[in-house]
Amino acid sequence: MSEKQFSHRMRQLRNLVVMALADGTIGEREVAYVAQRCHDLGLGEAELHRAIRFGLGDDAALELPTDQQERNELMVDLVRMMAADGKLDESEKRLFALAAAKMEISSEQLNQLLDQSME
Repeated sequence: MSEKQFSHRMRQLRNLVVMALADGTIGEREVAYVAQRCHDLGLGEAELHRAIRFGLGDDAALELPTDQQERNELMVDLVRMMAADGKLDESEKRLFALAAAKMEISSEQLNQLLDQSME
């Protein structure tokens, strides 16, 4: 895996942890989703621990990609992360809406991504 791919995957994992902790807690199903995505991304336990430390830090924030494909991937992951515990918290919805606005994702694109998230 190239350094660029590794950086992208770590950013994706950190973003998931930030979303998981947006409501102040991280439940068992959220932990399971983050662990599964870590595995899917080809990352190991050390990277998972680093992502969790990042998410628990005072400077934790979403790191928004500039590449459109990476943005779409992030939004799908964030939706799935929000749904992992079976409830949509207001703080999660606000964080998601802020990310969508900052990345200038149209409501049409957002609806497509939401549909894709349910697959």
